[in-house]
Amino acid sequence: MKTYSELCKFKTFEERFEYLKLGGIVGKETFGFNRYLNQVFYRSPEWRRVRREIIIRDNGCDLAHPDRPIHGRIIVHHINPITLEDIELRRPCLFDPENLICTSHNTSNALHYGDASLLIQLPKERTKGDTTPWKKLAY
Repeated sequence: MKTYSELCKFKTFEERFEYLKLGGIVGKETFGFNRYLNQVFYRSPEWRRVRREIIIRDNGCDLAHPDRPIHGRIIVHHINPITLEDIELRRPCLFDPENLICTSHNTSNALHYGDASLLIQLPKERTKGDTTPWKKLAY
């Protein structure tokens, strides 16, 4: 079982992604015809309260990494995937902060499909003379 505490030991965003990625298959059904059950769960007052607490805990940052603020919709992701049975039995793993993390939409998709190319890349750090590469040439 993966945990939030373990995740936070990884310093870089990329290391955190590697720890969490699931390597799923695009189009594979999660809940099939019972998808309405997870939609009911995600609209429940109990989930909304826990979701708000996780966003505050993670400062609205992608994978709780301080250099990755989320500028848009925040998804609270279950670190260990939940099942239909978890929802039906209202298991504690649904609300356990050790099993929850903030992600952006892109990161959530990348985690589920194991595809790092879906991650938003940060701009490269600027260096002196990087806009005039010909001045660096030695003659």
